[in-house]
Amino acid sequence: MAEGADTTEQEHLTVEVDDVSTVNDSVYGDELSNYSTSLTSSVLNFRKENGRTYHGYRDGSYLMPNDEDEADRLDILHEMFLTMTDRKLFLAPIGDSPQHVIDLGTGTGIWALDFGDQYPSAEVIGVDLSPIQPTMVSPNVKFLVDDIEQEWLYNKPFDFIHGRFLTLSIKDYKKLIKQAYDNTVPGGWVEFQDWDEKIYSQDGSTKNTSIEQYFNVTVDEFERAGIVTRTGRHLEGWFRETGFEDIHVKKFLIPMGTWPKDERLKKIGMWNLLQGETGFEAGAMAVLTRYAGWTKDEVTVLVAKTRNDARNPAIHGLFDFYIVYGRKPLKPQ
Repeated sequence: MAEGADTTEQEHLTVEVDDVSTVNDSVYGDELSNYSTSLTSSVLNFRKENGRTYHGYRDGSYLMPNDEDEADRLDILHEMFLTMTDRKLFLAPIGDSPQHVIDLGTGTGIWALDFGDQYPSAEVIGVDLSPIQPTMVSPNVKFLVDDIEQEWLYNKPFDFIHGRFLTLSIKDYKKLIKQAYDNTVPGGWVEFQDWDEKIYSQDGSTKNTSIEQYFNVTVDEFERAGIVTRTGRHLEGWFRETGFEDIHVKKFLIPMGTWPKDERLKKIGMWNLLQGETGFEAGAMAVLTRYAGWTKDEVTVLVAKTRNDARNPAIHGLFDFYIVYGRKPLKPQ
């Protein structure tokens, strides 16, 4: 770990398997009003494809759906994250009264809404390609439809910028981090929280399984489409190259399923399993049918096999998840 990074218990943790897991478990701003106030038809005209709906604004730039099943999955991931971080929305030391905050790729807006409730001093903006956020929100929270990979047009910098679960969404993540740096006040904080999308196991139990095949195939096709997939492992380096100071790195292990003996990891694995019930299809359908020539039925078969492996307590899948935050220097470098 580079100088300034944190070491955590999870980083070198061997995850014990729960001996009782012997059967499958089924439980198992006004500044943007000129183009954001009035949603165009392209924003609301969602693409319908293979039983799912996808964003209409900048159609095709994001390969995950935006329907109710996906909204529910994103909220499950939010709860999984809070379990992982002991109910903390973020780890950066932003102080008690942040003023101007943005949540990149806000999804359902649940993080922005929770942050706005926790910090009434803050003006919180949530940005996403899809207008799937609630319309009745706290007065200090607003949602905008925008593409965060395009030029940012905000007329004042932020003192905290947050992005979570942007893997599989971004083509130039390093550029996005530079945009965040450029739009942060001197001394302000930026925090990204993201996956390494490849599954593995400490005991080899994922080898030659359908769930390993699923992640190998989908990750390869996302990368062929020009989208970053193994983001978490690169965040620290990108932060350093960009010029952030006081960089901290936290690495977490996220199980797939309830097989761990440790009760906290078991609960995290349960949330991960629940999001996978719809997430496996969400992650595979568009990228495999649009880019790899798969049929809907072929994707459905792989997804069904993957779900069975996820529920199998003999398969001990793990993912690495990283939280990286850093401070913009008070003086230009």
